[in-house]
Amino acid sequence: MKKILHTLLFCLFVLTISAQESESSFTSLGFPISSHIAALGGQNISLIDDAPAIGTQNPALYANVSDKSLGLMFMTYAAGSNLMGAQFVKAFGERHTAAFSAQLFNYGSIDETDEQGLVTGSFSPSDFVLNAGYSYLFSDFVSGGANLKFLSASYGGYNAVAVAVDLGLNYYDEERDLSISVAMNNLGRQVKTFHEDGVAESLPFNLMAGVTMGLEHAPVRFSLTLTDLTRWKSSYWYTQSGESIDFGRKLLNHLVLGLDVLPTQSTYLSVGFNARRAYELKQAGGSHGAGLTFGGGLRLSTFKLGFSYAKYSLSASSLMFNLAYSFK
Repeated sequence: MKKILHTLLFCLFVLTISAQESESSFTSLGFPISSHIAALGGQNISLIDDAPAIGTQNPALYANVSDKSLGLMFMTYAAGSNLMGAQFVKAFGERHTAAFSAQLFNYGSIDETDEQGLVTGSFSPSDFVLNAGYSYLFSDFVSGGANLKFLSASYGGYNAVAVAVDLGLNYYDEERDLSISVAMNNLGRQVKTFHEDGVAESLPFNLMAGVTMGLEHAPVRFSLTLTDLTRWKSSYWYTQSGESIDFGRKLLNHLVLGLDVLPTQSTYLSVGFNARRAYELKQAGGSHGAGLTFGGGLRLSTFKLGFSYAKYSLSASSLMFNLAYSFK
């Protein structure tokens, strides 16, 4: 087991070094498809939740999902856009878990114009993600996993195709209610580009580390996630005038905080704060509730329901809903 863990950690290290810092395509990969994660700030790789959408940011977490779990999700977005998806998780024995999911981001209808600005028609841009995931339980405490993703984007007459991989590790001590994770998302490249000259854009690579911990004598659980740990240049962050950002501000922009309140064993209420989102929305002119998220859910033995509220842009707020059922 130690050899397997060392090998996986070495792969994570090598791939981190080679990760590109340039502008990326397929930015819709940054949206969560779990309403629970969305309610905790939108990025969380250490949350232990028996829901089939939980492993899309850290595939090691599939190990905690019930056998034969089916999930559906829907999220509203700005200007009539929406994100919808489905997930299915199947366990094989006590250590192996496979997962399959698909997401479609529909950006609505956009007018198509000619060089003079005259409307000649309309088109409906979209992103599509097809994912196959796997997790392996190394021991009672440690699991690892990977996602293999096929990505397709269609924007009018322009199309792009890419292949990407996610890798993740998780340590979970159920008795102490402590979960620690590291994950790398969107390692890959375009195999068909938008550009006629064949120049490929990078994918939105994200190296994350996170911890989720419950309190012994209170029904609350805290999450702290550090995101985009390979990106420290001022040019990566959006500012109104393009000025440089000091190190303290950069450090805060990597931080996502989440809090779960558990009134009963079958319900939860969540609130989160995404520091980067708050900073960039304020830079763009928004301030009311920037970076704040919240939601809640119901978790029964075979049925799960969740919802969340978040603001990803100045133009509109987003609502997300998840429904899951385990065929026990």
